[in-house]
Amino acid sequence: MERALASAMQFWQRFTITRYLVASVIALTFDVALFSSLVAVKVDPTLASATGYCAGIVVHWLVSANLVFTGKARVGTALHIQRALFAGSALAGLGITVVTVELLGRAGVHPIPSKAVAVGISFFAVYGLRKWGVFR
Repeated sequence: MERALASAMQFWQRFTITRYLVASVIALTFDVALFSSLVAVKVDPTLASATGYCAGIVVHWLVSANLVFTGKARVGTALHIQRALFAGSALAGLGITVVTVELLGRAGVHPIPSKAVAVGISFFAVYGLRKWGVFR
């Protein structure tokens, strides 16, 4: 058991994408919960998608800055630049999400599967932006 735990911890520390995936799942939980709640009360799916994504952005920053890219912490002006770059990457993900949900909605796809497709596309795009841009 100890060996399995040690192996899991080594995997956790070695691969940034593993930690990023966990951060994304946490943020996505907030995102989807808000999105689903808004769709359930008949809010436009595109607006609900954007609102949920924005809530997820805040959660993702907190988790990413504290658990994922921990060796890349900044202070002062550098921290403000890092936050702005993070927000910019989030806006790219938001754009991907909103456009995907809108286009699939126009094609007759239900909002929940549309959101799932958007999540997959934006995950890899935003991870790349954050790994090689925001937290380099």
